[in-house]
Amino acid sequence: MTTKMKDEQINRALDELNKLCSDDVLWEREGDCIKKTFKFKSFIRAFGWMSQMAIWAEKLRHHPEWFNVYNKVDVRLTTHDVNGLSELDFKLAEKMEKFR
Repeated sequence: MTTKMKDEQINRALDELNKLCSDDVLWEREGDCIKKTFKFKSFIRAFGWMSQMAIWAEKLRHHPEWFNVYNKVDVRLTTHDVNGLSELDFKLAEKMEKFR
């Protein structure tokens, strides 16, 4: 069962996640979600990355809120079942960083 993380856990997880960032854009917390904008060289690269992440989201049974325009993908992660952030959000965010 997935559980809601406490603020201290979220802060630690966010610090660890941001160590994986290969660009200057870091994940930010906004209320009960974490968010980041990914920028790619082209639309096809952005869409290809989204396709890869869709497969991981299915494997984790945890789906992002995202929005794509040309080469940018805005991502918001939250766990609706717990009304906040859970370990699943950080697992998916880590996959997003590794496959960037």
